[in-house]
Amino acid sequence: MDRSTQNSGTGDVRAAHQFDVAGLEAWMADHVDGFAGPLRVEQFKGGQSNPTYKLVTPARSYVLRRKPPGKLLPGAHAVDREYRVITALGAQGFPVAKTYGLCLDETVIGTIFYVMEMVEGRIYWEPDFPEVAAADRPLYFDAMNATLAALHSIDPETAGLDDYGKPGNYFARQIARWSKQYVEDADAGRVAAMDRLVEWLPANVPPDEPQPRVIHGDFRCDNMIFHPTEPRVIAVLDWELSTLGHPLADFSYHLMMYRMPYGVSSGLVGLDLAALNIPGEADYVAAYCRRTGRDGIPHLDFYVAFNLFRLAGIVHGIKGRVARGTASSAHAASMAAGLEPLADLAWAQAKKAGAR
Repeated sequence: MDRSTQNSGTGDVRAAHQFDVAGLEAWMADHVDGFAGPLRVEQFKGGQSNPTYKLVTPARSYVLRRKPPGKLLPGAHAVDREYRVITALGAQGFPVAKTYGLCLDETVIGTIFYVMEMVEGRIYWEPDFPEVAAADRPLYFDAMNATLAALHSIDPETAGLDDYGKPGNYFARQIARWSKQYVEDADAGRVAAMDRLVEWLPANVPPDEPQPRVIHGDFRCDNMIFHPTEPRVIAVLDWELSTLGHPLADFSYHLMMYRMPYGVSSGLVGLDLAALNIPGEADYVAAYCRRTGRDGIPHLDFYVAFNLFRLAGIVHGIKGRVARGTASSAHAASMAAGLEPLADLAWAQAKKAGAR
């Protein structure tokens, strides 16, 4: 089964993620302008971390994102931060869903949550955009590139997000954070390649540190909604990992599609990009540099190694949630099974950056 089939659409709310629909309906009647029931709730198939629901009424549909129930790692699943950044970026004209309300009262549905617009468009789960005509594929890649460059061009202070993350030392702080979460999540176990990365990465952080920008943290094709008929991004989704940080960390995470095997996350390795009319990595990097006023990206191999480590840390967290019975996606177990190959890939990339 491909990722599109696995993750597209909605189904019944899974048993572990059910809640009091009547309580939610009462809250929306009080807090969401124009809301009118009755309310029907479905759960999106995708979404590994924060359970995501489609709220259907006779007049319109909404989307709800909530913290998962059960034991959580400190600082994880911060849907209140998602709500804040989406609201602020929307005010700057960046393509995100319109937000309707944030609920910090855990008694309503059992965890905090927020409600946003249901944006109608297309999500492409496969990184080669198989549903798109070959002649149009470069336009879709260029739309992703332009959207990320636009995000990194927003002044956090102007957007009211200058306190959205700690200033400076982004890589050192992120490596420490993900290393700590990896070590402390005993339910997921240890991985040899991750142990090596935990030691090597903090000792090899490049010295450059540009002005911080809002970074998405998980920018890939399946976290975007494209216009129904045009090669244009109309909403960027899943802001749980967003913060202030190094824009090249964000871009190199997105660029991992050129370094990962097809079938692993959003990887393109193993495909004939020229035959598919997909731009190569060098051209993609050049387009981003042109849009952001850069001459090039030194230390790119380190940035990619860091991001592969971080992605492995995310999958390690999914494995822990599977072990605890709190995983949000029905396909979490199959993702968790890919942890060791992903960690090995991260270490191989670190060796390209000079690791021994």
